Amino acid sequence: MTIDHVLGAELGRPGFRPDVAPVLRLRPGTGATVAFHTDDAVYRELDEHGDLAKLAAPINPVTGPVYVEGAEPGDALAVHVHDILLPDYGWSQSLPGAGALAHRMPDRVVSRRIPIDADGVHLTARHTVPTSPMIGCIGTAPAAGEHSTVMPTTALGGNMDLTDVAPGATVYLPVEVEGGLLSIGDIHAVMARGESSFVAIEAAGTAIVSIDLVKDAGLRAPRVETAEEWIFVGLGDPVQESIRRGYEDVFDTLVDVHGWDPMDAYAVMSAVVHSELGGPTGSEAPDPLHPFRAVGAVTLHRLPKSVL
Repeated sequence: MTIDHVLGAELGRPGFRPDVAPVLRLRPGTGATVAFHTDDAVYRELDEHGDLAKLAAPINPVTGPVYVEGAEPGDALAVHVHDILLPDYGWSQSLPGAGALAHRMPDRVVSRRIPIDADGVHLTARHTVPTSPMIGCIGTAPAAGEHSTVMPTTALGGNMDLTDVAPGATVYLPVEVEGGLLSIGDIHAVMARGESSFVAIEAAGTAIVSIDLVKDAGLRAPRVETAEEWIFVGLGDPVQESIRRGYEDVFDTLVDVHGWDPMDAYAVMSAVVHSELGGPTGSEAPDPLHPFRAVGAVTLHRLPKSVL
């Protein structure tokens, strides 16, 4: 694949902000490809000294931002993921206070360097699984302030940690500022849905994407399109609110966009639209005293294209 633009990992930084100068201006719809190199410095540091308080590298930096010409508030960026390139190793780590089983793991950093080769991802001496690369953190800039690249997930994306954001998928991200200001980071070599440890097989990979623009999209949360499904992201606290909002977006798409009868939509949704918890980053800002403890929920609602 021809790569038209290369953005180095040195352009990475934490946070999505409207006041960061774009590193690239891109005309959408041309098919031009952009390679976003990402960084694993924070995991290398933790492997070396195991002390979160001594970190010099930022946690979960994103590379960018890219200014998309013509993008205005109310539009959406359509980010087509063409390929994700991996290095020959990644990281699995347990961090104090992070992950679903923090109470079962030691109250210190436990780090493991994970080899990656043609045979797959070597999790343990006995367990090798195929690579399944994905983008963990992808989003646009808010109109004001800063959105975290750790947690929570917001209406503009962020550290969603969705396994579906993989080669062949298209991610639709709402725009709040001119140009959108797209940034990408947090490549995973493989990750289970839910990412129980909060640090799956992280790797300093490269995401290769192209970008289209959808005018007046009116999205209130990201969406992901694959060959088989439309995946609607629900955000809310408590989890029931996240589920309701995701269902509303599916329902409105069927009724308002596709012209379905409301009861037809409800019947089909109840039969074939599967819902599940998304990534582990929550939908609301965490308590500063517990920065890795999610508040609220990210849910996914899967609409098969075959019913449309």
